[in-house]
Amino acid sequence: MVSILEQMASSRLLFTCTTVLLFLPLLFLSPSNAFSSYPNDDGRLKVSAVGSQKVNLSLYYDALCPSCATFIVKNLAGVFDKDLITIINLRLVPWGNSFVNKSNNAIVCQHGSEECVLNTLEACAIDVLHDVDKHYALIYCFEFLVIEGRHKDWQTCFDSLGLPKKPVLDCYISGNGTKLIQKYADETAHLNPPHTFAPWVVVNNQPLQEDYQNFVTHVCKAYKGNGAPEVCKSVGAKIN
Repeated sequence: MVSILEQMASSRLLFTCTTVLLFLPLLFLSPSNAFSSYPNDDGRLKVSAVGSQKVNLSLYYDALCPSCATFIVKNLAGVFDKDLITIINLRLVPWGNSFVNKSNNAIVCQHGSEECVLNTLEACAIDVLHDVDKHYALIYCFEFLVIEGRHKDWQTCFDSLGLPKKPVLDCYISGNGTKLIQKYADETAHLNPPHTFAPWVVVNNQPLQEDYQNFVTHVCKAYKGNGAPEVCKSVGAKIN
């Protein structure tokens, strides 16, 4: 059973999941923690001067992929809990193993049409909820429901989190979500080397492949700036 508590103390979201024994605080971060990078035509990232010290962490995934949902809920959530988000440009790319049927130009998702809907909704959330903490919180909630087999209840996440539903639905209904998904498809197709499974995690253009669950160590190793979060100090021996 999953219960999602409303925003607490106006600055923190608390999620409780008794089935996975997860206790996750999500801080509402300032706009300075929003993306300071954007993809090149080849899918790689350009980084602005402001965020040049940050590490680019990209997740390529499918919305209904069980291992993807587990990674988002149980592993990736740690970047907020441990302040790792302060040194990361976090990008979520909901396309994964989907493909375009060339005969009719239709998008085909690995786990069926409902996954296509969720992929597009999550792409819209990323686009209209610019702060990473907000769109991640919504995607986290969606993926929580995926783990529980209740992904059709995705609309409940907006009220639970106090996030606006209309901008996301307008994006989806207008067809803009499909355009966003097509951009993610192109980015995923230009990964070098190509992804071979999902979730596919990339740190500063380097795919972690089977070691993706150890992404914290890779992020800390890649970070060259000052004031590394405490969690990087704890993995320092492993890095060395």
